[in-house]
Amino acid sequence: MGHHDPGLGLPFDAREFRNALGSFTTGVTIITTRDADGTPAGITANSFNSVSLDPPMVLWSLARRARSLPAFAGARHWAVHILSAQQEALSNRFAKSGHDKFAGLELDEGHGGVPLLRGCTTRLQCRSAFRYEGGDHLIFVGEVLAFDRSELPPLVFQAGRYAFAARRAGSVRPASETATADVPAASWREDHLGYLLGRAWFQFYARIRRQLADARLGDADYFALTTLALQDGATLAGLNEVFAYSGVAATEQRMQALAARGLLDAQGDADAPRYHLTAHGRALTQQLIAATAAIEAEALQACGAPEAEALRHSLRHLIRNTDPGLPDPWQPLEPAPP
Repeated sequence: MGHHDPGLGLPFDAREFRNALGSFTTGVTIITTRDADGTPAGITANSFNSVSLDPPMVLWSLARRARSLPAFAGARHWAVHILSAQQEALSNRFAKSGHDKFAGLELDEGHGGVPLLRGCTTRLQCRSAFRYEGGDHLIFVGEVLAFDRSELPPLVFQAGRYAFAARRAGSVRPASETATADVPAASWREDHLGYLLGRAWFQFYARIRRQLADARLGDADYFALTTLALQDGATLAGLNEVFAYSGVAATEQRMQALAARGLLDAQGDADAPRYHLTAHGRALTQQLIAATAAIEAEALQACGAPEAEALRHSLRHLIRNTDPGLPDPWQPLEPAPP
């Protein structure tokens, strides 16, 4: 571990000090106000903190070199927006200068006419109370006059990057069933990634299978229909390539059976036809997709919004870093040869 202490004659590296401060995880806020002419001003800041509950007071700091300093220094009111995990782009917008940061945004109006952004985790409307010198920053302390909050998970900043906040999960098994004996090193553990991913998938997909049974469809039928909803006109080989990760493959016989039920049309080369959803097939597929979305929503609601957002992010990250090069249904379909 490196040490930096000017008092001991050791170098004090400003960049390393900034990295050290970055190890403290914070939320991300946007502070807004209006200047003396009524022009809206706003800036992204993660130097926000609570001060007091009674009276309710918060603080944040602004660099002396910031172009918006005169607006905030002269303002009687300002608002703190604790950003949600979906507002990374908004954070980046207000972190830059030299453009109209509010252009195209839907706004509410708060105390003192302060512009209020939408879609945030929390909004705090404040009256400026105190201002303190803080080295190369000014520290603003405000009394909270009003606030509103949502259940949206917050945007988090850690080590110079955006992140997600999620509560730690407990054991998969109830505490009363958790084994107390040591588990041999060669055994599967309940936190093994393969087990967690596999069990989550099987529990989730078991509910989808009940919908498929009602529609007299198998796994390969479901994957083929839902893939064609995005890539209508795919060949059998193309379909199987898209969902090769599932371990399930569609066959010519199954595709013919779907066509016989009026769900598909086969067009083009008889040796490698391109399959298209019929109106009946598209309607059934949309029903299945809607049912799957409802199952997903119920499962994620049980997890909670922060965990759901973190789960999606973690899975995308895992897929991106383990992908052997599989295509996905959102890639453009190769056109049929003339």
